[in-house]
Amino acid sequence: MTYVQGFVAAVPAANKDAYIKHATEAVPLFKEFGATRMVETWGDDVPDGKVTDFKRAVKAKDDEVVLFSWIEYPDKATHDAAGKKMMSDPRFQEMPEMPFDGQRMIWAGFDPLLDEGSGGKPGYVDGYLVAVPTEGKQAYKDLASKASQVFRDHGATRVVEAWGDNVPEGKVTDFIGAVQKKDDESVVYSWVEWPSKAARDEGMKKVMEDERMKSGPDSMPFDGQRMVFGGFAPIVDA
Repeated sequence: MTYVQGFVAAVPAANKDAYIKHATEAVPLFKEFGATRMVETWGDDVPDGKVTDFKRAVKAKDDEVVLFSWIEYPDKATHDAAGKKMMSDPRFQEMPEMPFDGQRMIWAGFDPLLDEGSGGKPGYVDGYLVAVPTEGKQAYKDLASKASQVFRDHGATRVVEAWGDNVPEGKVTDFIGAVQKKDDESVVYSWVEWPSKAARDEGMKKVMEDERMKSGPDSMPFDGQRMVFGGFAPIVDA
């Protein structure tokens, strides 16, 4: 079973190239410690929400762009071992200063509920954060599986839903606050991969019109008003 470390950050728009350089230089180290894939995506269609949204999740400023990224590991044990190695590896201590405010970056470890589709390098990604009642895990998985089929029928190449496993509290920001998680809820980190933005725009319209997606809000096993979502363009995929 794979394991996912998910991140959301606010990066100054002017630092985009510096961030790409920073992330690219980190790839060999993450892979050395067992990571199988590292993806960084740049906010493209990140709307304001009434209750929650990606911008509020990381307290993004007007001149900043939201980044949605993740690292995949073959299993949790590899992820945990990698974390310990990184803390003691001098190469991480010697890396240049991060081109963004690390205190506002949110991160956590997630155990995939489903991972469906052929995958490949996406041209566009839709990212989601959801607070789901912990007792409703199976109901959420069942709904996500049905939705995954609809997305893939309309052009998505991969759908991943990952259940919060190690979601720490942060001093400034965290996933808990991002979705206003309650004590009896868990955080879900998920994404949909598309071959291009055009395919996503066309496919998403069809998804919204698909009869399989037209069940009422009462049928959703979570509070849809607190779901965080946005569209992102990949800038690093290694």
